[in-house]
Amino acid sequence: MSGNSLGKIFRLTTFGESHGKAIGGIIDGCPAGIELEESDIQKQLDRRRPGQSSITTDRKESDIVEILSGVFEGKTTGTPIGFLIPNKDQKSKDYSNIKDVFRPSHADYTYQVKYGVRDHKGGGRASARETANWVVGGSVAQKIIGFNGVEISSYVSQVGTLVIPDTSVFYDDSAIDASAVRCPDLDCAEKMVELIKKYKEAGDSLGGKISVVIRNVVAGLGRPIFSKLSADLSHALFSINAVKAVEIGIGSNTVFEKGSEQNDEFVFEQGEVTTTSNNSGGIQGGISNGSDILISISFKPPATILQKQKTVSKTGENLEFEAVGRHDPCVLPRAVPIVKAMCAMVLADHILLQRTDKI
Repeated sequence: MSGNSLGKIFRLTTFGESHGKAIGGIIDGCPAGIELEESDIQKQLDRRRPGQSSITTDRKESDIVEILSGVFEGKTTGTPIGFLIPNKDQKSKDYSNIKDVFRPSHADYTYQVKYGVRDHKGGGRASARETANWVVGGSVAQKIIGFNGVEISSYVSQVGTLVIPDTSVFYDDSAIDASAVRCPDLDCAEKMVELIKKYKEAGDSLGGKISVVIRNVVAGLGRPIFSKLSADLSHALFSINAVKAVEIGIGSNTVFEKGSEQNDEFVFEQGEVTTTSNNSGGIQGGISNGSDILISISFKPPATILQKQKTVSKTGENLEFEAVGRHDPCVLPRAVPIVKAMCAMVLADHILLQRTDKI
């Protein structure tokens, strides 16, 4: 299986399955001399780990990361950073009933068709358990972009039909983590939590949106044609389980406006070129223009629901299937740090690439 790496200069390669002994990876291309402790990474991993609240899965994983290489006396050495996260709370017996059954809207059938074999325990490599590796990579990447003043805000802006009014506001992690659903609008967050609980009790699931605001990005990041910043961000974000749409700036609403309404006009203020609006979401022609980068990511409802569904077996038998075990009724709260991590890795990669584009 190929396709286990992300990035060109700052590059993350991962390994592991949901119910294996451990997951982990190698981060290549990280510059030397960056202060890095396991505690820096652990903070973001704790935001992603399961079992955080009544609206997430009951699986208990401490997600303790161990740095194996690439760091000496608290600083990166410039060599590959190897890391490991042990799996502790696997309950593989919960998946014995799907050994020969394809779960609706999961990767079971497509993996079986492509490889002729699949690890049915927890979804194997297709499990969202893999995303813990991405949070490690993103935590290191945030150190790199931090040197350039870049900050990322990632938060839940919609659950089902509940939507917050403004998704262009930058919030820090403390404001985002003030609610279990990681929505900074606390009035809306309370309603979101109750809605998720309602669906969980019914054995069902629901989706929503995560909004991203990235500020202090210099103009000029990204490369034309096949390495556009918008394309690389979309690629990374579409790699996240359950993501069905990625929109930058005005997004799909672009079809409802005329060019005269939507164009971001340029002005010169305080010695800098800026725009009077930000419908482009901070990226034009695939290159950052210095405005805040605004992204919206749509997540589908988790495919595992505790209700009977129709499916087929590997032998083609029509049957009814009902999931058992521990599952998220809504992935959004735990996806917030994953989204932030993916954006950080892409930005770190493009900041390092920028050094090669100019003499």
